[in-house]
Amino acid sequence: MRHHIIAASALSLLCLAGTTGVAEAQPTSGAHGPSAMVLTIAQGSGAPTDSVLRAVTLSCAYTAEGTHPAPRAACDALNATDGELDRLLATPNRSRACTKHFDPVTVTADGVLHGRRVAWKHTFPNPCAMSRALNGNPVYAF
Repeated sequence: MRHHIIAASALSLLCLAGTTGVAEAQPTSGAHGPSAMVLTIAQGSGAPTDSVLRAVTLSCAYTAEGTHPAPRAACDALNATDGELDRLLATPNRSRACTKHFDPVTVTADGVLHGRRVAWKHTFPNPCAMSRALNGNPVYAF
């Protein structure tokens, strides 16, 4: 529960600080609005009581920043989804075999992407299946 409060607080602060400063710096073309996200990896099947294993913030504007270890690569990968975050799962590593044991892991993305509110999550049956599906995608490489 404490992890969810921390993640929610970080999201609130990021959205409040990120959208006010980022919105003013956006080009007038309107191609992309502000983007400020909290990304999490949690042990469990997506319930509010899941234990958050890792969480980072990511802000994508003229510069990429946040607590994500590779913000520019993560912003580029998010931009390539055109707002459809299920596209992060589009190129799984089919040569990697995983066991079928059930030890669920859920990834989430909460915040604003291109000026639109996002609340996305995907649950994998186990960490190996997550790694196989994300296939080195920089968004969840933290």
